[in-house]
Amino acid sequence: MVDVTKTRSRRSGGRAARAAARTADTASPAIWAGTSGGRYRPLSDGDMQKIHNAALTILENTGIGDPTEELLDLVLPKGAVLNDHGRLCFPRALMEDLLAMAASEFYVHARGSRAGKDDMHCTKEKVYYANSGTAVTTFDAASRSYRPSTMKDIYDFTRLVDRLDNIHMTGDTVLATDVPQDFEHDMTMLYAILAGSEKPSCLTFRYRAHIKPAIEMFDIAHGGEGKFLEKPSVIFGGCPIVSPLRLGRENLEIMIDTAKLGLTCDLAVPPQAGATSPAPLAGTLAQAVAETLSCVAIVNLINPGTPVVFAAWPFITDLRTGSFTGGSGEQALISAAAIQMGNFYNLPTSVGCGMTDAKIPDAQYGLEKALTFGLAAHAGANRLCEFGGMVGSLMGCSFESMIIDNEAAGMISRTLRGIEVSDETLSVDVIHDCAVDPGHFLGNAQTLKYMETEYIYPNLMDRELTDTWEKAGKQTMFDRAREVSDRILDEHYPNYFGSSLDAEIREKFPIKLPASAMKHR
Repeated sequence: MVDVTKTRSRRSGGRAARAAARTADTASPAIWAGTSGGRYRPLSDGDMQKIHNAALTILENTGIGDPTEELLDLVLPKGAVLNDHGRLCFPRALMEDLLAMAASEFYVHARGSRAGKDDMHCTKEKVYYANSGTAVTTFDAASRSYRPSTMKDIYDFTRLVDRLDNIHMTGDTVLATDVPQDFEHDMTMLYAILAGSEKPSCLTFRYRAHIKPAIEMFDIAHGGEGKFLEKPSVIFGGCPIVSPLRLGRENLEIMIDTAKLGLTCDLAVPPQAGATSPAPLAGTLAQAVAETLSCVAIVNLINPGTPVVFAAWPFITDLRTGSFTGGSGEQALISAAAIQMGNFYNLPTSVGCGMTDAKIPDAQYGLEKALTFGLAAHAGANRLCEFGGMVGSLMGCSFESMIIDNEAAGMISRTLRGIEVSDETLSVDVIHDCAVDPGHFLGNAQTLKYMETEYIYPNLMDRELTDTWEKAGKQTMFDRAREVSDRILDEHYPNYFGSSLDAEIREKFPIKLPASAMKHR
């Protein structure tokens, strides 16, 4: 727990107490991880069937380009075919068989003191918020500008997420530009994340050769050789598809190796409407589903039943400029539709969301985040990725924005939970008693019983009177978020390896994050 006494004024309640509570590591009893979504369905049953049929036709006739010889040796003997254009195709009957055997769920386990209680069970329509994204820049609040991201930023973002209850999964949020050598980058990135939090993680490696040494580091973090594969706390993958309908060698090789190990194959398939996929949203969706199902097929041909994430992440292009737009209404809509298709196949899902085009947390930011977060969650995405702190169309990440997004996740989770209707909650007798005397419900036993479990109380959202806000300095949401992020980053310097294991890791691996960057100066 953070020592909140440092922030207390002479008042024990009111605004000062709530400001202190912003860094308290306590979860609201009104919400919980894994709340079910699935109520928002932008596609009709007929629409989904048409998209499914189109996707299978694409896989059977057009297929996927640039298959490697290694891949062909693995899948051609099991029913995949090579067409006259040298493209890897999947006959409809084969696809139907593979979809019938595909895993519908997986677990990502937490470590240490979080083990068990913070495990993620990704199955149909359960919603979790996942940090990821690999933004190349980090927003600097003092200068209101962007700078290149560093390995210390990965550690700092991770330790921030470690204290945010509503973000359930860590990840390589930014791309560390200060460690250019590939192996050093991947091992240091992995170390920074494992040292900074014991929450489940999702990350991306650059080459397949890095998987074996990474598992060695995972085993150290889990307490011994072979322990990681017993209860994996990390899923990793990348973008094995290069739209339109081609394979990318490096990420394909990582998918092949994780499938052989029986590890969850995470991926992201991001065709961009009007650029690398058709301009009509239905066409982009059909292509994205086909590309994603090709990965599901490959994984299940290599190792039947290995979990693979249905990660169709169709992106939107502003066709006036050709640039990516991450916060548009079309982006929110097609992302939710992609999740609905994943649920159609009863596969675990993820989606990119919260990819606002705004450069700072302003009105545009709030509108775009609310739209993309809300629709994806209510569509029932297992993992809302690119979640915490992403700004500037995925080009940047912000510590302050991560604080805001954590609070947004709590409010969205409350909407997912819905309204429980029962004889008790309908409150007919309570209404009668309170209407007769005293004429209000304040202080009623039922009010006190439900005030914590029925409602969540945001700490950043300002609900004070206008004159109170003015006397307190007219703070904006950004100002309040900056206070919270600064407080956590000033006080919370975890290293979950401990001193002896940390020394072992630094001896075995080329860790380029100095120990001095992981403690208060």
